[in-house]
Amino acid sequence: MRNRLLATGITGTVITALCCVTPLLVFVFSAIGLSAMTVWLDLILLPLLLVFVCLTVYAFIIRKR
Repeated sequence: MRNRLLATGITGTVITALCCVTPLLVFVFSAIGLSAMTVWLDLILLPLLLVFVCLTVYAFIIRKR
């Protein structure tokens, strides 16, 4: 379970960071006609990034013990 938790945290952090840093979701949303929803991306992605970073740190702490 520890390895799975760590893998989930790292994968989620990388994917969320890619969506935060690069305009990946902006292109995807505009391609499917949801470009008006790009205003709310920061309200979702930044807390989600924080959650995944905390999950990764928690998994590293558990793994060290």
